[in-house]
Amino acid sequence: MLHRLLPLLLALCLAFPAHAISVIRDAEIERSLKEIAKPVLRAAGLGANSLRILVINDNSMNAFVVDSRHIFIHSGLLLRLKTPQALQAVIAHEAAHIANGHLVRRAGNRRVASRVAAIGLALSVAAVAKGEREAGVGLAAGTLRSAQRVFFAHTRAEEASADQSGLRYMARAGVDPSAMNDVLELFRGQEALRPGRQDPYARTHPLTSDRLRAVRGYVAAHKARARPPSAETVYWHGRMSAKLEGFLRNAKSVLRKSNAKGNGEIATLRRAVAYHKLPNASKALKEMGTLLKLRPRDPYYHELRGQILLESRNPAAAVQSYRNAASLARGEPLILSGLGRALIALNTQSSNAEALRVLKTAHGRDPGDPTMLRNLALAHAKNGQNALASVATAERYLVIGRFDEAELHSKRALGALPRGSQGWLRAQDVLATAQAVPKNRRR
Repeated sequence: MLHRLLPLLLALCLAFPAHAISVIRDAEIERSLKEIAKPVLRAAGLGANSLRILVINDNSMNAFVVDSRHIFIHSGLLLRLKTPQALQAVIAHEAAHIANGHLVRRAGNRRVASRVAAIGLALSVAAVAKGEREAGVGLAAGTLRSAQRVFFAHTRAEEASADQSGLRYMARAGVDPSAMNDVLELFRGQEALRPGRQDPYARTHPLTSDRLRAVRGYVAAHKARARPPSAETVYWHGRMSAKLEGFLRNAKSVLRKSNAKGNGEIATLRRAVAYHKLPNASKALKEMGTLLKLRPRDPYYHELRGQILLESRNPAAAVQSYRNAASLARGEPLILSGLGRALIALNTQSSNAEALRVLKTAHGRDPGDPTMLRNLALAHAKNGQNALASVATAERYLVIGRFDEAELHSKRALGALPRGSQGWLRAQDVLATAQAVPKNRRR
C-alpha cells in the first residue's frame, strides 16, 4: 500500500537534525492573508483556494515555499511590511517561484534545512490523517527533493525571473509595482552584515545590482498604471497586523501606539489583544464589546472574545462566544477547535461529549493542527477513550517533531486498540514514521 512508503520517504527527507517550528494557526490571520493574496494569486494563474499562506512564529525576515500549495512567511517579515502592497509583492515573488517551477526551498544552513523537513512532515502527516494517503506520499516526496537541495540558495537567474514574474502579476492585479522595490530595499542593508547576522531571506535571495536595476526599470515604466490598494485589502492587512502586533509585541508599547491612533476599528482590535496579554480581562472585553457593536456578525471577533473569556477562566461565557463564531463561520476548523477547548474547560459530562464531537469534526477538516490534536486527546480522555487519546497525542508529537514521544504514545495506543480499526491504523502510521527517523537525528 502507498502509505507504507511514507515512513521511508520521511526518513530520507528528515536526514537532518530535527528542530521545532511554531506555525501560528489563527483563523482571522489566515483569512486576512487569503484576502490580501487573492488578486496576485489569480494574476499568477494559481487558485486562491488551492494555495495556503501560513505564518511561522519567527522574528527573522523570511518567506519560502515547500511545495506548490503552501507559502510560508515569518511573522518578523509580516510585522516589518507596513503596507498591503509590500506584502503582495512578497507573495507575488513566492508565487512566481511556484509558477515558474523553481521550488528550491529557502534555506542556507542545516538549521533551516531541518525546518523545511519538519514542515514537510507536518503537512504529510496531515494529508495521511485526512485519508489522502497518496497526497501525503507525494508531499513527502516533494519535501525529500527539497531537503536534498536545501543547502542551495536560489540562483540569481531564478531570483531575477521571480522578480519579473512577480512584477507582472502585480501589474495585472493593479498593485503598485514600486512595492517590490520597497521590499528589496528593506533587505538590501542585510547584505552588508556578516552572514551570521543576516536574516535568512537575505542569504537565500541574492540582491544584485542587475536585479535592482531591472525592478526599478519595470517600476518606472509601469508606475502610471498602478492604482491605490482596495479598501478591502487595506482593511484585512490592518486586521492581520493588529492581531500579530497585539500578541507578539510588548503589550504596553502596543497600547501606546493604539491610543495614539484613536478609536478606529483596527486600533480597538489592537488594544483588545494587548489588554488581554497584560492581562486585563475587563478592559479587553470592553474593547471587544465595541468591536462587536460595530460588526455583530463577525465570526473572528466572537472567536477572540471567546478566547479572552476562556483564558480569563470564564468557560461558560466562552462557550457561547465560540458557538456564535462557529455558527457564523460554518466549517472553520480552527474556530471549532476553540469551541472544543472551551467545552472541555466547562468539564461536564454533556460538554465533554460535545467537545469530542466538535473536535472530531475539526480533526477531519484540519488534522495537522497541534493545538486541535491536544484538545482532541483531552476530549478522548475525558470520555474514557484513553487509547484514542494516545493516538491523538502521538499525532501531535509527530507533527511538532518530538519523535520519541510520538513513538511512545503510538505504541501505547496499538497495544489497546482493536487491530485494523481506524485508530489502530492512525497509530501505526505515526509509529512507522517516527521509527524511520534515526535516533541520532532526533531532538
